[in-house]
Amino acid sequence: MSEQNSPTKKQSDDLLLRHLDITRPEQVSARIEGMEPAALAQLLSTLPLRERERLWVLIPEELQSKVLRLVQQEVRTSLLHTMQPGKVAKVASKLDGDDAADLLQELPEDLADTVLSAMDEQHRRRLGSLLSYPPDSAGGLMDTRIVPLRSEINLRVVQEYLLRLGDLPSGTDRLMVVNRADYFLGTLELSKILTLPSTIRVSDCMDTETKAFNAGMPASEVARRFAQQDLVSAPVVDQSGRLVGRITVDDVLDLIQEQADQRLLKMAGLRRGEDIFSSVLHNAKRRMLWLGLNLLTAFLASWVIGRFEDTIQQLVALAVLMPVVASMGGIAGSQTLAIVIRTLAVGQLGYTHAIQLVRNELLVGLLNGMLWAVLVAVIAGLWFQHYWLGVIFGIAMLVNLSVAALSGTIIPLLLHRMGIDPALAGGVILTTVTDVIGFMTFLGLGSIFLVG
Repeated sequence: MSEQNSPTKKQSDDLLLRHLDITRPEQVSARIEGMEPAALAQLLSTLPLRERERLWVLIPEELQSKVLRLVQQEVRTSLLHTMQPGKVAKVASKLDGDDAADLLQELPEDLADTVLSAMDEQHRRRLGSLLSYPPDSAGGLMDTRIVPLRSEINLRVVQEYLLRLGDLPSGTDRLMVVNRADYFLGTLELSKILTLPSTIRVSDCMDTETKAFNAGMPASEVARRFAQQDLVSAPVVDQSGRLVGRITVDDVLDLIQEQADQRLLKMAGLRRGEDIFSSVLHNAKRRMLWLGLNLLTAFLASWVIGRFEDTIQQLVALAVLMPVVASMGGIAGSQTLAIVIRTLAVGQLGYTHAIQLVRNELLVGLLNGMLWAVLVAVIAGLWFQHYWLGVIFGIAMLVNLSVAALSGTIIPLLLHRMGIDPALAGGVILTTVTDVIGFMTFLGLGSIFLVG
């Protein structure tokens, strides 16, 4: 078949969807054999629940563990609930330790215990040590599969040991060096094993500057250090300094992606684990609180407008222009809010520098406010042939843009200090502030200077 006439990836997936619709599992199974785990994971995420379950049972067991690792959490959870505990245990045993632990933590406690009891002793012990740590810690991220070395042996012994071992855990760029009591001493790069004379001892060529992560370290701090130090892997030790596992960069990348998705959902008022194909009632309940909170803030803004009802009736131009003031304030504040939330999330902002940040953002707001105030004052004056209306419109724009920049900086800092996620609550509070200040400034000045 010529390249021009060969089906595209999208056409192939559309064909598979049609097969699912007309229940032809034998043809679906034939198609699955040629698909990569990532493509199957993507396809599962795009299917409604019923079709997703029908496709899942057709995926071979040897592929299911790889696919489960790649699908979104909400999709993985829905699939796990359709499987028997013995089947979940079999799939989990083929995953890396940290991925298997994440999988079990997504199950109800009674089902997770059943799955653990269905595993062999080795896997149960390995997962038990991982599950003892919080999922958002270094211990929860780590993989317990490590290749420890003693410092007193030479590189020839290391080479022979690796040959007998036959395979290394994925993502291994260095081996961990420990003493007889398993206390962490340093790391040995694989490249040194291949390039240095075999008579050299491990203690003479290992890197003793490598800093191990404490198992209780927050996952956000782990991600920050990986980014700052360009790490590929890092050792993890317990409180006493004994080596208990390692973290690889792919685990950190998964964490960063998960945190980014979580922040995006929170800014929309949604929560992690929101499946677009969940039941209507389920999704409606999750979003109800956010909509109710937004409704209350909208009523607050409407109440402010109602205080100036007589003013608006006498000068209709105020009603025409006041949404512009609120809208510009909301956009300016959202820009600052996004910047501050990001710097807080990646640990780039300390409270000692908060005053400098507030000052800078206020100056930015004043500068933008003066620029756009002059422009809108001229436009409004020419549009309505009312000079003072243009001046008041410009003043209100200047005030609201300045307040928006100030609020976009202070609100997330205060919420973060109080332990409230700024991505979840910051947008609602900011919008309320810019709307109320914008309406009060514009309509208040209008009632004083324009309406007799």
